[in-house]
Amino acid sequence: MIVLVNRYLFQKKFSGIAIWPFIILKHKRLKEDTVFLNHERIHLRQQIELLVIPFFVWYGIEFLLKLFHYKNSYQAYRNISFEREAYSNEKDLDYLKKRSFWKFANYI
Repeated sequence: MIVLVNRYLFQKKFSGIAIWPFIILKHKRLKEDTVFLNHERIHLRQQIELLVIPFFVWYGIEFLLKLFHYKNSYQAYRNISFEREAYSNEKDLDYLKKRSFWKFANYI
């Protein structure tokens, strides 16, 4: 995992993004936020399991389907299976050690 900081890449609401093998942060102080980094590490694992490009295709399609359903971009984002898994387990710093393969599928 390589952590980079680039504050110009993000909109107001977002503080970071995982694009394998990088975690890109909006602010340097986020390097110390273990819960936030764990959330992004969960996304890195999801990306590896789906061989990166299919992850982003799936993510985009699921976002569009959720947006059509919820008619709200934030609700759509929060209900993407990848995000549901990451938000549900971000505080468990040992989650990735015990996580089973394709665990995000339980959140669809």
